[in-house]
Parts: sequence; structure tokens; C-alpha cells
Amino acid sequence: MTTGAPTPSSAARPPRSRLRTYLPLGIAAWLVLEIWLLTVVAGASSGLTVFLLLLAGFVLGAVVIKRAGRRAFQNLSQAVQQGTAPASGGGSGLMMLGGLLLMIPGLISDVAGLLLLIPPVQKALARYAERMVERKLGKAVPGTLGDAFQQARMRRPDGKVVQGEVIRDEPGGDAPQGPRPPLTS
Repeated sequence: MTTGAPTPSSAARPPRSRLRTYLPLGIAAWLVLEIWLLTVVAGASSGLTVFLLLLAGFVLGAVVIKRAGRRAFQNLSQAVQQGTAPASGGGSGLMMLGGLLLMIPGLISDVAGLLLLIPPVQKALARYAERMVERKLGKAVPGTLGDAFQQARMRRPDGKVVQGEVIRDEPGGDAPQGPRPPLTS
């Protein structure tokens, strides 16, 4: 069935990013490697040993996630009580990721999860991620997501500050022509 609309040419489509190309292949390779490694370990020892390893990883991951979540909540509640910003770099996010990797069945994910629980590895990954974010934000051009949510503060007559989003009306659009009513609640 055709709609009469021309199909877009390949030049009109944006190029596919490397992440979208290789991420599914990487996940498939990781899954195949995990299954192969589990069968090798099961053949070398027994199926019960593999089951106990996976169960221990799941329990350890749950304990790590619970502890990291509790630590993050305590840091947040202390910051709220003191009226300051929460301390960054606590490593709770990376510890939670490590716990999640421990909970995923597989030996490679368990090793990656255990590596994320080591403090020097956490610090190195946090620095790397911070540099990557700074580099990506430095390359951002106006008109992108960073520019989309420009915030404005409006002061009401009673002195309260109302935060809102600035929306610029384009000329010739369907913008209201008359004065706008005052903001009251």
C-alpha cells in the first residue's frame, strides 16, 4: 500500500552512530561468552558448583546494592539537615552498578561487578566519566538539548519565586495577539 509520499533517500537519513551499530553485537557476544564460560566451568567442576557461584553472586549483589542505597540515602539526609548540597563522588552509583552486575547471572559480569567495588577503580572510572561529560558538553552547540530547557524566574506580587520554562514565540505563529492574563493561583 502506498501513500503517495516519496520515500526518503539514504542521503536524507542521518548516519548511524557507532554505538547503535556495535552495541547489539557487543551484547550478543557478551551473552555467548557468558554461556560458554558457564558451560566450561560446569564441565570442569559440576553444575552444582556453577549454581552456587551464581547464587552467591546474586546474594552479594543484593547486599552491595542495599548498602550503597542506604549510604546514598544517609548522605542525602545529612545534606538536607545541614542545608548543603549532597557530597558528590561518594561512589554509590558505581557501587550499585557493581551490585547489579553481580546479580546478573554470569561469571564475566561477576568479575566486572567485583572490579567496580574496588575504590581505586571507582575513582578512575568517575574521573574518566567526568572528563567525557565535560568534553561532550564543550562540543554542544546552541540549539541542542542543553539550550532547550532555559529556565526563568518570575516574581509574583506576593514575593514568591515561580520557576518556569522560557518558550519563545516565533513570528507568524499562532501566538496570542492580546495581553496575557496575570499569573495568579
